[in-house]
Amino acid sequence: MRRPTLSLLQRALLVSSLGTSAHAAGVPTLQEVAVTARQHELIGVADSASEGTVTAAQLRNRPLLRPAEALETVPGMIVTQHSGDGKANQYFLRGFNLDHGSDFATHVMGMPVNMASHAHGQGYMDLNFLMPELVQGIAYRKGVYAAEDGDFATTGSARIDYRRRLEHPFAQVGLGQNGYRRLLAAGSQALGEDGDGRQLLVATELMGYDGPWAQPENLQRRNLLLRLSDGSPSRGYAITAMRYSADWTATEHVPERAIRSGEIGRYGALSPRDGGHTRRNSLSAEWARLGEGSATRASAYVIDYGLNLYSAPSGYIGGLQGDQHEQADSRLVWGGEARHTWLLGPALRDTELSVGTRLRQDRIGRVGLFSTEGRARTGTVREDRITETALAAYIEARTQWVPWLRSTLALRRDAISADVTALGGQYNMGNGGSVRGGQTSPRLGLVFGPFNLAGSTEFYANWGHGFHSNDARGATSHTNPADGGPIGRVPLIARARGAELGVRAAPLPGWNTSLSVWQMALASELVFVGDEGITEPRGASRRHGVEWSNYITPMDGLILDADLAVSKARFTHPVEGGGDHVPNAIPVTASVGLGADRGGPWYGGLRLRYLGAYALEESGTHKSSPFWTANLRLGHRLGRHAQISLDVLNLFDRKASDIEYWGGACTRNEALQGRCNGGIDGRLVHPLEPRSLRASLRIGF
Repeated sequence: MRRPTLSLLQRALLVSSLGTSAHAAGVPTLQEVAVTARQHELIGVADSASEGTVTAAQLRNRPLLRPAEALETVPGMIVTQHSGDGKANQYFLRGFNLDHGSDFATHVMGMPVNMASHAHGQGYMDLNFLMPELVQGIAYRKGVYAAEDGDFATTGSARIDYRRRLEHPFAQVGLGQNGYRRLLAAGSQALGEDGDGRQLLVATELMGYDGPWAQPENLQRRNLLLRLSDGSPSRGYAITAMRYSADWTATEHVPERAIRSGEIGRYGALSPRDGGHTRRNSLSAEWARLGEGSATRASAYVIDYGLNLYSAPSGYIGGLQGDQHEQADSRLVWGGEARHTWLLGPALRDTELSVGTRLRQDRIGRVGLFSTEGRARTGTVREDRITETALAAYIEARTQWVPWLRSTLALRRDAISADVTALGGQYNMGNGGSVRGGQTSPRLGLVFGPFNLAGSTEFYANWGHGFHSNDARGATSHTNPADGGPIGRVPLIARARGAELGVRAAPLPGWNTSLSVWQMALASELVFVGDEGITEPRGASRRHGVEWSNYITPMDGLILDADLAVSKARFTHPVEGGGDHVPNAIPVTASVGLGADRGGPWYGGLRLRYLGAYALEESGTHKSSPFWTANLRLGHRLGRHAQISLDVLNLFDRKASDIEYWGGACTRNEALQGRCNGGIDGRLVHPLEPRSLRASLRIGF
């Protein structure tokens, strides 16, 4: 039986329902101008088995240690930290160590979060400015199949939108162990006489945290949001101003042997005064119009961004003064995008034809690497000025050929240019220059069904080309800025090619499931190493895997979701030491979540997450330790406008590592004993935070 096809007009109008409907992570989907009217079923709408949406209802009862963990609603995504909480998180997905975001593109209210040619790492994606209580929805895609996804979207993308209005203003106060304190106040006001039309949303957040670390983190976050809007995401506008800043002291990952020997405690630090401060100030505008048989949207933004990051990941290899360095980044990012869609009518099989364009420019006034001691600069390794411009255009056609077959065909062209000027560094002054790169990316998707198999079932086949850009300094440098030795220049673009087969079904009432089998080929694992100021080629790689996502609602107010992701990542040709393992590529992840809120006084959520053992270096000899963790939230409504909740993070007090690496480092004792010799290879760990309690009181007005 064929499911009725939604018109473009119907699909666009349904977008505005995203904030009030509860969709399953990994099962429902939000397309550009399309979302299903049924809350959990995407059959008849989705372009792939691995895309989906997450709504405010799903986040409401989810205990979060850090704001960026909202992205763990994307099936298979893991969010960790190997340093202080003011720094961007570490992300893992589909057999990729995404580092701080190099292969996953994220946008917040139309603004890109990933930073190109960043001081600490290519694609640096700091989501610490998120206020999860204000998130209206997260639309995500996996792979390189969507026309509007470009740079950094190798494994996929996420688009996060905030609410345009709140039912009631509220103030929320949170207190917890290890110096945790948080104040969030938010409210919206209708500016029209009848209570409709324009809305002004205001929110502010103040947060502090010391953590379990022997060296208190002293994290201080400040967040402010102003949003003026009218209408819905499909027909209206929104203008948003944001201001964010943070300061912190970090406890970096440390050699595991330093903990085992007793030189430092489990939560101890090798060196003092690591950490940093950052800022992100932005102004953005979004506009959408729905016409007769057409839809248009456009957005523009300007972002003022800065980071000063102090780290000593290798400890004391360089001597008793320590190996601390500063990575500094100051830039202005501006750009925008536009898209127009036509419904071509029955004569052309109701094809939806879309054209779009995107422009982004990063004006990086200064980006540099400096040697420091106690946060005071003692030398310049390299300092540069960069202007990097990215321009893209695409065309996409969605066609319903026959009742059981529809297709999506797209072609995208990206062009990137960069000008690098060396400003400082003894061996860096000969580097710099201009570089350009481009790629034409075809994408194809086929959907077969729906069929009356296991309830209602649809099959998907997707194929496409994508890429991530490399740091412009790596593409223009020929001299190692650290020692003056020769280095090879790298291409500005690392190409990727992916394919996926999948199925989506509703086998029983209240159960929605999707299964996908995928593969990805990356031309080069090129990584800019901010700690050294150079780009290292790591060789071509191949990955493949299976993902299975489930969303079950056995009764109203009870939601169970379960996800499993299995992957294998290998270099195409053996690299260092003859190994072909891609380090830190997690082969198995799983999560199970239960949310309960039937409208009574009690509500809550329980989440379990599993990380399988992964290779720490190319031979695969040394591996991390697998582990489960669990987080719990329990809440009670005191009345119509007041509620309290308790989060228990790391419920079972699991002793494990948030992240593990393999590399060279020296402790202070080893330096005193003259045992360093350029560093001692070993396991580097950042421990999982112990069980901690956080209570909050929320009062509405």
